[in-house]
Parts: sequence; structure tokens; C-alpha cells
Amino acid sequence: MQAIEQGRAGAAAAGLTERQGAVLERALGLLVEGGERALTTAGVARAANCSKESLYKWFGDRDGLIAAMITYQAGKVRTVEASAGALTAETLRAHLVAFAVDLIDVLSGDVSLALNRLAIGQASREGAGLGRLLQERGRRQIGKRAAALLEAGRKAKLLAFDRADEAYGTLYGLIVSDMHLRMLLGEDAAALRKEFSPRAEKAVDAFLTLHGAKR
Repeated sequence: MQAIEQGRAGAAAAGLTERQGAVLERALGLLVEGGERALTTAGVARAANCSKESLYKWFGDRDGLIAAMITYQAGKVRTVEASAGALTAETLRAHLVAFAVDLIDVLSGDVSLALNRLAIGQASREGAGLGRLLQERGRRQIGKRAAALLEAGRKAKLLAFDRADEAYGTLYGLIVSDMHLRMLLGEDAAALRKEFSPRAEKAVDAFLTLHGAKR
């Protein structure tokens, strides 16, 4: 159920229909299964049961398809658009914990690990752009949405910080810590999964200790 909800969130965040999101989900599956070489327009069209013409209409060329895949994947990390007037200390914490759980869940998935490993493998090549796309369409987009929630918390006088992007950087570091690196290096994500919910709770509590307005 969570995967379905995350898929819908990914499509909505990227401004896509559910059908387009389903095509991108299949494209991401091909990337996990066969690496970058498996990611051809013909292969995606065949796997997703759609025409190549539709792919070009929706996403443009192959680079456009990859950019859309990253935007869609990043959109699976859900954030709540909350107004300052609607926030309480309890609801803010609940929203932050839900965000933290989603972030850990998405980063630990086969798709995100495959994308990051591929970007790392390309990093030494001149003109390799996947890493840049992961930053621009992935982490930064997630950060902007999370920062909006933090700003609402500051306006509600529940949080105290100078810059939302720096506060988000602190939150991200507390949530992710060294876990993502450990998984990229091959540590079993399934074995770490039991840590996810407690990690999210502890990370948010540590963040609120640092940036809660009533310290």
C-alpha cells in the first residue's frame, strides 16, 4: 500500500498522470534489472506496453526520460503542505517523522541505490550528467519541499533557525547519517530496515532539540 501511495505521490510531484508514472516505474525497474544499457526507448516501450511515440511525446529524448525518472522517484518522498496556523508541536513532529520514514524508505530502495551507484560510476567521466540530475531533480527538489514545511514551523514559532536550507541539511544528516553509504557499499538494506522507524523518530527528536523554538 505504501509503495502505491508513494508512486502516486511521485507522479503528482512530477506533474504526471498515473499512466505516465506507471511507465516511469517500469523504466526504473529496467534500470535496476539491467543497468543503463537496458534503458532504451524501445525497451521501455515494450516493458511498459506503450509506443515509442508516446514516450517521446511525454518525456522527449532519453535524457528527458532519465530526468523524469529522477523527478518521479524523488516525489515518492512525501511532504505535507501545512500552513503555519494549522501546525502544533505534535502535528509538526508527526509530519517530520513521516517525511523521515519516507526518505529512508526511498533511499534504501533498489531504484535509488541503482541510480546513485550508476552516478558514482560515471563521476570520473567528462560530461557525465547523471550526478547533476540526481542533485537538481532529486535531492534539491526534496529539500525545497521539506524546507517549506520547516518554514511553516518557524512561522508558527515552533522552530528557530536562520536559514531553512541549512536547517534541512541538519535534518537530512540526522536522518540519513552513514546509512546510505553503508547500503551503497553493499550492506543488506533488508537487515537495516528494522532500524528505519526508530532512526526516523530519533533523528526528528534530535532535530527538534537543536531547532525547537522552546529549548
